[in-house]
Amino acid sequence: MSTSDDRIEREITIAAPVERVWAVLTEPEHVGRWFGQGRPTPVDLRPGGIMHLDHGANGQFPTTIVTVDPPRRFSYRWASAYPGEVATEGNSTLAEFTLTPEGEGTRLRVVETGFADIVIPEDRQDSASQESHTKGWTDMVGNIREYVERLDA
Repeated sequence: MSTSDDRIEREITIAAPVERVWAVLTEPEHVGRWFGQGRPTPVDLRPGGIMHLDHGANGQFPTTIVTVDPPRRFSYRWASAYPGEVATEGNSTLAEFTLTPEGEGTRLRVVETGFADIVIPEDRQDSASQESHTKGWTDMVGNIREYVERLDA
């Protein structure tokens, strides 16, 4: 687990195969469970495609998919400071997921970068700042592990 001025990193081991973790990170019926409000999430799984994240009271986020390399790497741009706006390089951070087989399980590494390159409005600091995302990713990787392992049971 590490954090710098412009980077958040979280790693966790999940007791499930890489393919199952990949499915949870990328398939509509799963994304809404670990990230959103429990409903299926529209996902156009290709570079340049849009994945719609529903973050409840914090807003709706049309993220822009950057990398799709199944079942190893997935990344998207997320304009968390600008609900409703499509994520571009100028208004977003980059969230990257790397999956590595580890025994019968998977090591999931999440890295979010780009906070230094965007302006976060004062009224969005509580939900879009690096500080809020640092805690948020700690919670999210736990949510992902719990959800995946429940599926595997």
